[in-house]
Amino acid sequence: MAETPLWEVFIRPRNGLAHKHVGSLHAADAVMALQAARDVYTRRGEGNSIWVVPSAAITASDPDHADEMFAPTGDKIYRHPTFYEVPDEVGHM
Repeated sequence: MAETPLWEVFIRPRNGLAHKHVGSLHAADAVMALQAARDVYTRRGEGNSIWVVPSAAITASDPDHADEMFAPTGDKIYRHPTFYEVPDEVGHM
């Protein structure tokens, strides 16, 4: 017998613009996952939008390889405004 899929739940609060990960749950399909997420994660009216995503569909970077993933940007000087000269007339930047 197959295991019930795991879903990741994201809620957008009423006072926010971005969805935030709030937890996970098991459900047979997307409709059931939405209903379960509503019942479990918005009992007190915390949100106005829910996303459910199959956990198997998420690809994440490995924290053990963060240096390899994010450090290469340090050698691209054009991404850092350290070599620009700001005229005195500009004032505070």
